[in-house]
Amino acid sequence: MKKIAILGSTGSIGTQTLSVVDMHPERFKVEALAAGNNVDLIIEQANRYQPKKISVGTKDLADKIAAHVPSGTKVYYGSEGLIEIAAGTEAETVVTAVVGSVGLESTLAAIESGKQIGLANKETLVTAGHIVTARAEAKGVSILPVDSEHSAIFQCLNGENRSSVAGITLTASGGSFRHLTREQLKQVTVEDALKHPNWSMGSKITIDSATMVNKGLEVIEAHWLFGLDYERITVLLHPESIIHSYVEYEDTSIIAQLGTPDMRVAIQYALTYPERVSSPANRLSLAQVGKLHFKEMDMERFPCLRMAYECGRMGGTATTAFNAANEIAVARFLQKEISFLKIEEIIASVLDSHQNVDNPDLEQIAACDQNSRRLASLL
Repeated sequence: MKKIAILGSTGSIGTQTLSVVDMHPERFKVEALAAGNNVDLIIEQANRYQPKKISVGTKDLADKIAAHVPSGTKVYYGSEGLIEIAAGTEAETVVTAVVGSVGLESTLAAIESGKQIGLANKETLVTAGHIVTARAEAKGVSILPVDSEHSAIFQCLNGENRSSVAGITLTASGGSFRHLTREQLKQVTVEDALKHPNWSMGSKITIDSATMVNKGLEVIEAHWLFGLDYERITVLLHPESIIHSYVEYEDTSIIAQLGTPDMRVAIQYALTYPERVSSPANRLSLAQVGKLHFKEMDMERFPCLRMAYECGRMGGTATTAFNAANEIAVARFLQKEISFLKIEEIIASVLDSHQNVDNPDLEQIAACDQNSRRLASLL
């Protein structure tokens, strides 16, 4: 039985991870759970899965839930609590499903403790990919992708010689507004943006999908996960989200991974690798789907993807600035402070002001993150 810890257990990826656990209770034991502010759900999860440790966002929340969780469950809080869940248990695998750059410190702590990482927090590699991958290699820790696109690439690379890879292609649904013109985007609302046509995701990632920031973050993440330069990483618009991504080899062969758009497939593969077991997802019928459509990405229509590529090629703290500016801009949009198109304007302005630092250490990354967030909140 594999022991697991989940960072972000009340979010979209966290709850779907627990759905996989429910289907295979003989395979998994939940050792620890970390959540933010969803008190009711973390109490429910604690009583259902009986973890040894849980963590929430603040001390007040920790005090509030302490009397409502099993007597054998210790309660922690804040960034220290997140690190405790990541590194302070007997869990063999840590699923990092928290949203944003907050996941970096806890992921590094889990790596230092020798835990296998099921990575759903793409910002960890976006902000500090050079540090995270180097530490994982030094510790002999595997980083198994949980994002459907990266899981697809990982599966398509299995058993193949990495040196024979010509390139990889990440597919993109296009998000909530894929059929709208730039002019039409001026009028869209938060409610419109949260209606993703294919995937069930959290609000922040759903907005990122609409701006194509999410795909930009995935491109940067793929660079670090698979050791490929940006010229060999492309993005293709694929509205049906059936082909999750594919690899092209030097002999022109293409190997793709297909399936219904259900995150539980990628989550489960990260937890059971190298085994494959029965899944809660629906089986794919290509006959029922009938047709698949593809279109080259328009970098003018989706400027955030263009900026992500530019930052990735630049390296250093550029990707940190890109991510931090986006996190603040999306939060402001969700709070209805700014318009949808203002998100990309804020990112561009922060990047215009950014002074890049090559090969940054964690302190420099943190400083860049804070400065970029401060500027993004003022624009």
